[in-house]
Order: sequence, then C-alpha cells, then structure tokens
Amino acid sequence: MAILNSIRKRGIFLILIIALALFAFILSDVLTKGSSGSKGQDTIATVNGTDISRQSFMEEVEVTQRNMGPNSNTTQAMNMVWDRELRRVIMDEQIEKAGLTVEKAQIDNALRSSLANNPTFLNEAGQVDDGKIQEYIASIKASSPEMYKQWLTFEENTANSVLQTTYYNMIKGGLRTTIAEGEQEYHFQNDNINFNFVLMPYGKIADEDVKVTDEEIKKYVAAHPNDFQVEAQADLQYVFFSEEPSEADMAAAKTEVTALLDNKLEFNQDTKTNDTIAGFRNTKDYEEYVNANSDVPYYDRWMFKKELPETVADTLINLNQGDIYGPFKVDNSFYLSKVLDTKKMPDSAESKHILIRYVGTLRAPETVTRTKEEAQKLADSILGVVKKDKSKFAALATEFSDDSSKDNGGDLGSSTPGRMVPPFDKFIFNNPQGTIGVVETDFGFHVVEVGKQSEPKKAIKLATVVKTIEPSDKTINEIFADASKFEVAVKDGDFTELAKAQNLEVKPVNKLGQMDSNIPGLGANRTIVNWAFNEDTKVGDTKRFSVPDGYVIAQVTNKNPKGLMAVADASATVTPILRNEKKAKKIRESISGTTLEEIAKNQNVTVQTATDISMANPVISGANNEPKVVGIAFGTKPGETTQLIDGKSGVFKVKTTAFNPAPKLESYVNYANQMSTKAIPASQSAVYNALKKKADIEDNRATFY
Repeated sequence: MAILNSIRKRGIFLILIIALALFAFILSDVLTKGSSGSKGQDTIATVNGTDISRQSFMEEVEVTQRNMGPNSNTTQAMNMVWDRELRRVIMDEQIEKAGLTVEKAQIDNALRSSLANNPTFLNEAGQVDDGKIQEYIASIKASSPEMYKQWLTFEENTANSVLQTTYYNMIKGGLRTTIAEGEQEYHFQNDNINFNFVLMPYGKIADEDVKVTDEEIKKYVAAHPNDFQVEAQADLQYVFFSEEPSEADMAAAKTEVTALLDNKLEFNQDTKTNDTIAGFRNTKDYEEYVNANSDVPYYDRWMFKKELPETVADTLINLNQGDIYGPFKVDNSFYLSKVLDTKKMPDSAESKHILIRYVGTLRAPETVTRTKEEAQKLADSILGVVKKDKSKFAALATEFSDDSSKDNGGDLGSSTPGRMVPPFDKFIFNNPQGTIGVVETDFGFHVVEVGKQSEPKKAIKLATVVKTIEPSDKTINEIFADASKFEVAVKDGDFTELAKAQNLEVKPVNKLGQMDSNIPGLGANRTIVNWAFNEDTKVGDTKRFSVPDGYVIAQVTNKNPKGLMAVADASATVTPILRNEKKAKKIRESISGTTLEEIAKNQNVTVQTATDISMANPVISGANNEPKVVGIAFGTKPGETTQLIDGKSGVFKVKTTAFNPAPKLESYVNYANQMSTKAIPASQSAVYNALKKKADIEDNRATFY
C-alpha cells in the first residue's frame, strides 16, 4: 500500500519521464533513418530515379510463387519478379524516350496469341472469341476482384511486351552490315600469311623465381576497374549442432516399437474395466492398425525385392505369409513388417487403352459433354469391335481416345505395379497378356489391352509400422547447452581451434552475395545472409541461429563492399598476367642477336615455320592461340622482321615470308548478310544488358527479404 501511495504522489513526474522516453525513442529512429526513412520503408528499389513500390512488389512475389507451384520458394519468386520489374523500368524509360506507343488493336492481337491454347476463350471453330474474352472479364470482375486484378496485370504485361518487341525490332532493323564490312570480313577469314618465328616460352622461367606482390595486384586491379567490379560479398564459416537422437533415444524407440507387437491393457472409462487392445501380432485389421500407430500410412500394393529396403530385402522377400520381421532400423526409423500375402507376378507390363471420358470425370476438359451412360455405351461398343479385330485398336484410339495417348495409337508403354490408378493397375497385372476389357476409373472408361509382361517374380504384400526415432527432451536440451557453450566460447576464442577440440566440422562459405539465399549444407536461410551483411556485423562476429534439426554457430570471416575485387580474390586472375610480364622482361634482357637464327642459337630454341595463318583463326602450331602475334605479323611486309612480341605463351620474334591475299569477289553481299544474321539474334540481350549495366540501381531487397 505504501508503494501505491508513493506512485500516486509522483504520478505527474512518472508520466513526464515516460513521455520523454517515448520521444527519445522516436527521435532516435528518425535520426537513424534520416529524412528518407519513410521512402526506404515503402520502396523495394529505385532504378534511374523510378521507385518500385514495396507493396506491389511483394504482391507480385506472392502471386508468382503461388503460380510456380508448391515446390517453389520465396527467393525464386522474388528473383523472377525482380528481373521482370527491372526490365520493365529500364525499358519503359527507353520506350518513352523513343516516343513509342501501343494501339488497342496491337494489344488485342497479342492477347489473342497468348490465349490461343486456352479452351475458355475458344469458339466452336477453335478460334479465340472476343465475346468469350469479354464474358470472362465481366464474370471475374463481378465474382473475384483478385482474379480481375490479375487479368489487368496480364493486359498491362502484354502491352509492355508489345512495346518492348517494337523497340527491339527497331534496333534489329538498324543492324545492317555494309558491303565494306562484308569485304573486310571476307579478307579476315580468307587472307593468310606464312612466317618464320622463334618462341621463348614463359615456362623456361620457374614461377617461384618470379614474385608478384599484393601491392602489384592491387595496382593492376585499380588500373583495370571495369574488369574487376564485384557486388558486395561476405565469407563465413559455421558449425552445426544437429538434434540427432542419442544411443539412449534409439534404445528407447526400439523398446517402444517392440511393445507394439503384443496385446496391451487399456482402462475403459465407460465400463470401468481394462480392455485388451490387440497388438501388431494379433490385430485383425492391419490397415486400421498401421494407420493408427505408424508415422507412414498403410500402403496396399505388391512389392518386389528391388523395392524393399536394401539392407533387409533378402530377408523380407523370403518370408512366408503371416511371418513378422522386426523391429529393424532403416535410416532414422524403426520398422515392424508382417507379410499379409505372397504370389508370383510380373514386375512390368505393357498396355494400351482408349479413354472415354464423361462429364465430371477427373481432369475432363470442357469440350467433353457426354454422360456416364453414353460413355459406357461407347466403350462397350469399341470393346466389341477390338475383340473381333485387335488390328483396329490403334485407329480407334486415334479417333476416340480422350487423352494424349491417342497420338501413339493408345500405347501407354511399360509400367510397374502401383504406377497406374488401382483398377487399371489390377487389370493389367492380374490378367494374362492379350486380355482386352473395359475398366472404370476416376478418369472415365478405359478399353484396355494387356501387352507384353515380364517373367513372374515373387512379390509380397506387407503391413508395416514405421516409427521415426526422435531425440528426447533430454537430448535436445543437451544439444542446446552444447551450442550455447560454444557460442560463448568463440566470443573470445579461436573459432577453428575450439571446433577442432570438440570434433566439430567447420564448414566455410565463400563469396556469399547479399541476395543469395542458399547456404551449402543448410539450404535456404536468408536470416544468416542478412546478418552477415548487416552494417553492425563485423568480421569476426559470431551468432547462434536456430535451423531445422538443430543450431548453427556462424562467424563472419571476411566482408567486401561493392566495388573493386579484393586482392585475394583477384590474385588467381592477375598473378599469371603480372608473372608473365615479368618473365617477358627477363627473357628480353637475356636475348642477344637480332636475326631469328642468332636469337634461336642464343636462347637454345629452334626457328619454326607457320603457314596459312588467318586473322580469323590465329592459331600457331606449337604456341596455340596468339592473336597479338598474328596481328603484328599481318602488319609486316614479306621479308621484314618484327620487334620482340610479348605473346600469350611466350616472347616471339617473327619474320613474314609471304602474304597470300584471297581473290577478289564480284560482290561481298553474302558476307555482309552473314554478319547481319549473326548479330541480330544476340542484339536484344546485348542491348538490355548494356542498359542494365549503365542504369543507376538502388537495390533495397535485402531489407525486406
């Protein structure tokens, strides 16, 4: 009570303190984010001054991921939408500069092309019907605002596609190679020269005798910035504490599974007595028992040896009806199996069918209008015909079958037990080769002919209880404690040494990009990537992350901002270049003499001959591709000798002996056309990539994904 009275007396003072604290919090947030904080929260990116809305972008990602299907992930959808939006903004700017517009008739034609294979919009003649399009739009506008919004987006994307196609076609229309360029290309391919040369290979000087410093690499990178531009990158290493079951957990799980074999007593609240519950050994309904006690539902099918778990296949296939085997361990589960039946049967069978669908069958297109009775009558009629004359099966399949197999005369090829829907599967494996009959499935009525079958093999039908071995609470707590201890220890200790002391595998991840999602060994994990690139995360920082099946302790080992490549990364490319430059200098300094013969004698090499060398194919026997050497040789008159040339494989000196010009042609149009034809296909991507490279792009995706 005294405390409450004290608070009441100081109420105004406390209110002021709380208000000031809230104000400080808000002011701190404003100062941290700056005046552009609001824009940063609402903008996924800014491209050449045009903002891409966060909300619309995220909505597009959601729709795209849904359309991609259940196996897609957010990162895949996000990257797809990003590429599309980036292209749209960049191209819209160019289209506006060019003054291009799109007419309604162009959009309508493009829509018709896009909808040409959609039966919803086709008339009886198989043509896109404008009336059906309008009818569809009116329907979704009234019934589904979301679908209508998607349609408007589809129309907008179609219009953008028409504009972009027009823009690219204008560029392609301007790609014309002149006759002079055609003539130049002709000579480039067909003129050739002969020359003698000496080659002092770089390999004559050992790499270890030529030192390249980090400073020299750094200067080279700075002098060639366009060749070494990189996005922001980070390197990290991590250890994984897996929540795997302990030996004690496995023993307990085995005991639990073993107990399922026998009956058990269970107290009945209604009768106040103990009921006997049949165990796996004595149950009468194995499907019900498996579905009630197994982590994997009952699977009613025949199985051959090749389909059984490899470690126990020999044992299981040799069991008799009624035999029980287990518990046995496969991967991370214990199994109990009972043989319900055995028989010999083929493990593959060929078949062909004629599918007669009716209204309401699975995946039936709107063009199917016959009733079930009409479908059965037609199937029975076809059956009568093919029973009398099997040779008519293929023709009748082509005419009547309501699936793609009609193109192959109804041939479905070879299948294994369980691959087809159950009634169809039962027919082709329980009847001898050549049997013809009608089978009804969810797809309709099938007129089926059983084809070639394999030699019968033993098959078994199993009832199997599968129990996944789970780590106990005790094990999970111990793993969490171990991960936490390691996390604390690496704050002040050596990550690698501590991991080694605990027999933990350190997994490095190099050149991680800011928008990457996949981490080798862990899969998709944007949380770790975002942490690595956070401004507050420094090299050497560590953090624990919860991941499926355990914990990861990660450490950032390197961070490179966007810009020029780091020396360590550029070394593999630059070191050989600088090393060869230094070797070339040493070789030049060691040479005495001016003629090829004098130099060859001095350097203990031979004078070699190259013949029929063209500019288009500057390959010198014994030296491989040497465009610089061949180019200089082409610029040297016959009988003249070049200066020393630093080539790709060594230092050259060349004496041109003959220039063999190709005969003149009456016209070089064909060569000009060839050049145009070659340039046009690559022009579209080349133009866009050039515009993209030039664009000013502020990418904020990492803030939201």
